[in-house]
Order: sequence, then C-alpha cells, then structure tokens
Amino acid sequence: MTVWQIILAASIAVLALKVVGYLVPASIIEKPAPARVASLLTVALLSALVAVQTLAVGQSIELDARVPALLVAAVLLALRVPFIVVIIAAAATAALIRIVT
Repeated sequence: MTVWQIILAASIAVLALKVVGYLVPASIIEKPAPARVASLLTVALLSALVAVQTLAVGQSIELDARVPALLVAAVLLALRVPFIVVIIAAAATAALIRIVT
C-alpha cells in the first residue's frame, strides 16, 4: 500500500467511527457509567498526546527544556492563571533553559 492509500483508508475508518457514534441512542450515552468513561477517556487521550509531544524525540525519550516548561504551565493552570499568561510563561521558561544550556 502506498502512503496515500493508507491515509485514505484511515480517513474512511475515522468517518465510519464518527457515523457509528451518531447512531448510538442517547439513552445509552446518558447513563452514568458511559458518560464517566467518555469524559475520562478524553482526559487520558489528551494527557497521552501531551506526554508524547513533550518527551518523544524520534523513537526515544529525551528530557529537555520542554519538561520544565510543561511543569510551569501545569502549576500556572492549577493556580487558574489566564491561558495566554500560561503560554507565555511556559515559552519563556523553555527559551531561558535553552539559552542557558
């Protein structure tokens, strides 16, 4: 298979999953257990994406300036600082660490 065939097949699969999601009755989704699983699954997937984008370099794990920047962002978010301030502080932290090292 070529890359474009794989992309096309993945796109069709995602579209099919989305259509199947619309066919699920609301009575099933409104029950407490499926609602809780859906909300926790979203958080878990987002956390995994952040971890991969922060720690992965190719096929290995690397601890660089992104890790302290992520920690600064997490602390500021826990303190309910405005999001733009969180972004600027995390970027500044990463930039300063990269300048120093």
